[in-house]
Amino acid sequence: MTNEVDLHTHTTASDGVLSPCQLVRLALQKGLKVIAITDHDSTEGLDEALEAARGTGLQVIPGIEVGTDIPRGEVHVLGYFLEYHRAGLQDVLSTLRHSRLDRAKGMLQKLRDLGMPLEWERVAAIAGRGSVGRPHVAQAMLEKGYVTSLRDAFDLYLGRNGPAYVERFKLSPVEAVQLILQNQGIPVLAHPADIENLEALLPELLAAGLAGVEAFYNGYGAELVQSIVNLAIKDGLIVTGGSDFHGLPTMSPTDLGGNFVPIKAARRLQEYKLKLEANRMVQERH
Repeated sequence: MTNEVDLHTHTTASDGVLSPCQLVRLALQKGLKVIAITDHDSTEGLDEALEAARGTGLQVIPGIEVGTDIPRGEVHVLGYFLEYHRAGLQDVLSTLRHSRLDRAKGMLQKLRDLGMPLEWERVAAIAGRGSVGRPHVAQAMLEKGYVTSLRDAFDLYLGRNGPAYVERFKLSPVEAVQLILQNQGIPVLAHPADIENLEALLPELLAAGLAGVEAFYNGYGAELVQSIVNLAIKDGLIVTGGSDFHGLPTMSPTDLGGNFVPIKAARRLQEYKLKLEANRMVQERH
């Protein structure tokens, strides 16, 4: 079955390997019809991607992936069709990116204390114009020979329970949903099977305005996908999906467009966006 949709991708604007332009070109090569660019806490690559896709027949949905904290883990919230140039949104995203920068520097200090010094200049160079994140620190560790894979860097040192882990400022899941809604976006819960106590968290997110859940995700088997789809149907949520493509096999075991997502997922997002716009017009008239 030919896949035409990928609603979860990353570029050099966060921790992806391909520039927005390169990602668009790859999507076209693979025959995709709709992609969403969902960089971590950043919309910096969206203008470039939208311009690169102009006149090609490829629809690029402007998106984001916002990282949030819960007591025993992380929850990521995707936002689609954001009005991403709004100053208020960019202020919040700037704060989140600066917290990533401070965390990366703190991780380098912890690694130095562990006998694994890294040069900040090299980590920043790996990140390029993107927001510095743990994958960039992991890549620098790999280059130095401190680990044998990026996965080992996370499992042994940079993961939440690792000796070089550093907390950073994050929104709560509800705050992320609200931020996306405030900027006319559609909030969708990312890779929900990774979330501990999902059933307890979901009512809170639904009350805040959560609109969808990611079911067709990298590595999810048919049974798991169906269970998430059933959950979405029960709660009246849109079902989305994607590869979570970053550009390296060690970071993205599934290639761009390599995870089947029904075309109706993209259509449902578009319909939901039109509904939001219609509701806003009605409210403005009154």
